[in-house]
Amino acid sequence: MKLGIIGLPGAGKATLFEALTKIVTDEASRKPEDRLGTIRVPDERVERLSAMYNPKKTIFAQVEYLLPFMPMQKPGQKGDETAWTAVRTCDALIHVVRNFKGFGEEPATPLDDFARINEEMIFADLLVVEKRLERLGLDQKRGRKADPEELRLLAECKELLEKEQALRQNPELAAAPQLRGFTFLSGKPMLILFNNGDEKEEMPEIGDALTGEKCLAIRGRLEHELAQMDEDEAREYQAEFNISTSAMDRMISLSYELLGLISFFTVGPDEVKAWTIKRDTLAVDAAEVIHSDIKKGFIRAEVVAYNDLMEAGSYKDARQKGTVRLEGKTYAVQDGDIIEFRFNV
Repeated sequence: MKLGIIGLPGAGKATLFEALTKIVTDEASRKPEDRLGTIRVPDERVERLSAMYNPKKTIFAQVEYLLPFMPMQKPGQKGDETAWTAVRTCDALIHVVRNFKGFGEEPATPLDDFARINEEMIFADLLVVEKRLERLGLDQKRGRKADPEELRLLAECKELLEKEQALRQNPELAAAPQLRGFTFLSGKPMLILFNNGDEKEEMPEIGDALTGEKCLAIRGRLEHELAQMDEDEAREYQAEFNISTSAMDRMISLSYELLGLISFFTVGPDEVKAWTIKRDTLAVDAAEVIHSDIKKGFIRAEVVAYNDLMEAGSYKDARQKGTVRLEGKTYAVQDGDIIEFRFNV
């Protein structure tokens, strides 16, 4: 899973990226290039399972964050859609919005800043749709048949975009398989991250302007400093600034949820591992995430829910209590399931 970090210059995108990834680079030595960091998804369940099994290896789910080098246009100037190339391959976006007043800066205008980037994405998507429709029209004039379903979907996209509405506002349309290859920007799941000053924890006053959008407020500079401290320093710092839970941990978890992802676990003396799948994935397809041979030779899945295992205290006791069960290919894996796949190839 890869998420792209976008926003206007000065919003704090690099600060956020470094707080998340702990990849800190001096501003003067930063190169004009994309930056990519891979981090683990915080999950207390993995830690507790690891303590229970004491395996040789403990492997958390992972997520990638991309900070693209993307020079922005001047206010009011419509951009070239190629400026968004780097983030088109991302599964979701984090839109960082300035909600602080820096030295010598104008007061923050978070809604206006959000709207500007949102409009840029909508415009870039509209260019893609119009070019594709133009191409299909030329093909039809040459006697080539167009896919009527693709035409219908593109027409729906064009109608929505011309109303200056993001495609993510119609999730069913944005997720249509026929449109997947277009990698529409405004159709990607998005987390709007309001980057506050040191003393402000609350969301900005936005009323119902962003109804339906996922939003989170953080204090980016504090989180950046916190990420560079050892555990003892971090605890003192959190107490001083009333930080009960790292916003970075919350943001990583929200990133994971943004795409409708869940974790199931495999456990044993060699390895405790979290595996990432889409919600409602069937057991036979979850098996393939581990290895294609397991799917090919799937017999059944031995499953126990994480909470049932913790309540029982051990796998043996969970089995005696009857909470370990056998499931077939069509079982929809649940978040937190601990699974042992039985297969024969």
